[in-house]
Amino acid sequence: MHEPSVGALTVNRTPAVDDAADVALAQSGDGHAFERLYRGHVARVHSLARRMAGPDEADELTQDVFVRTWEKLGTFRGEAAFGTWLHRLAVNLILSRRSRMGRDRQRFDDADGALDLRPTAPPRPELAIDFETAIARLPEGAKHVFVLHDVEGYRHDEIAGQMGIAVGTSKAQLHRARMLLRGHLEPKAKERGRR
Repeated sequence: MHEPSVGALTVNRTPAVDDAADVALAQSGDGHAFERLYRGHVARVHSLARRMAGPDEADELTQDVFVRTWEKLGTFRGEAAFGTWLHRLAVNLILSRRSRMGRDRQRFDDADGALDLRPTAPPRPELAIDFETAIARLPEGAKHVFVLHDVEGYRHDEIAGQMGIAVGTSKAQLHRARMLLRGHLEPKAKERGRR
């Protein structure tokens, strides 16, 4: 994309300005504009999907989010930034898929060794502490609350509304996630310090 210039200065367009123009074009059926929106936001959506649902489902969920985005683009009114709207749509789709697939059966796992029982990818020797793997091994409910609160910045009342749980449950799940992560990561940090 050619950047407009003023004299010797180059004026950079902000992503929000680019998004607004591309949203308007995409709403009228312009596939190229939608592709630009996709390219500008796919990494963040994929990262969210990977953290909330795991690497095995992240690609499919990301694709589903953008299919749904194309279908719902006509409902975008511009009251918030497109990226914010897209992020909410992605969170809602990921959470609704989780509910539909019946994953609620493992939503709350209070076993002391919950992280030790969760399947994980083999450890990579180049990484002493793999935070992403530790997050992936959290029980589903705790993982979703942790990602939404500590990674994505949602408030407990927003999380409770999206997940259909009480605010107190959201807080308890966040505490549980933090304790499990701490228990999982501290031994690795101590082991690394001994070397």
